[in-house]
Amino acid sequence: MQGVLSGFAVIAVVIGVGYVIGRRGFLGTQGSAVLTKLAFHVASPALLFTTLARADLSVVFSERLLVTALSTAAVAGVFVAVGVVRRWGVARTTIGALCAGYVNAGNLGIPIAVYVLGDASLVAPVLLFQLIGVTPIALTVLDLSTTGEKGPLWRRLLTPLRNPIALGSLAGVAVSASGITVPGPVMDPVTLIGNMAVPAVLLAFGISLRGSTLPLRDGERGTVLLAVALKSAGQPLAAWALAAGVFGLTGPRLLDVVVTSALPAAQNLYTYAATYGVGERLARDAILISTALSVPVLVVVAALFG
Repeated sequence: MQGVLSGFAVIAVVIGVGYVIGRRGFLGTQGSAVLTKLAFHVASPALLFTTLARADLSVVFSERLLVTALSTAAVAGVFVAVGVVRRWGVARTTIGALCAGYVNAGNLGIPIAVYVLGDASLVAPVLLFQLIGVTPIALTVLDLSTTGEKGPLWRRLLTPLRNPIALGSLAGVAVSASGITVPGPVMDPVTLIGNMAVPAVLLAFGISLRGSTLPLRDGERGTVLLAVALKSAGQPLAAWALAAGVFGLTGPRLLDVVVTSALPAAQNLYTYAATYGVGERLARDAILISTALSVPVLVVVAALFG
């Protein structure tokens, strides 16, 4: 359980520092917005490029990928179906669907994979699937639904190439697939910039908590509860059913996919919501509650399948 507690402790401390920064006004009234823009437009694309450029893409084509993709599609599909019926709007429904199925595979998933599963590479299929598949699609939907773009089809199809995070991900995949080795003088500054991404996201999230009401205190209660239920219970159950019932995974392989699916919603989802100006409270509350709930969920999963 050391890995679970260590991962959450690191996140809690940095978010706490952000909250103090917000309370003291060290970065002014626009501190959270500035850090969010820094993370979205500069640091996160650099981090995704360096991560994927060095990744072994062969790990994508595995049973773990299929379980991850299907369980993510299942919970996101449920949220989208409810959103369509309730008429929550495309952009808001997209943010909620991400909160229901997009796990914190980076700054929390990696330490948990190391300490709980014993191998950091086991989180790679989830990380790569989210970066290569989910992120470009979701951000393209947000781009089109929030700007109301009515241009020609070819221009709309090129939307991912105008999004910095999607562009960084695709560039990293291209470098990895081509086998090109990026020279140190080029990769090192990009890596240095990318190292700002996680702290910037967590600090911005902490600053955003200043002056905010407690979770589930406004009109987003229904959407938050649905997203949290799907993330904390629905996705781990779907992953377990698919892994054991469909793909016949047992032992450590079954533990791997259930643990990674039980990770909470990723903090960078708040960055996306804030950047596009939609579902910010939904993302913030869903991240907070799913992160708190994931501690007992991961403990139970490790006890049952470990």
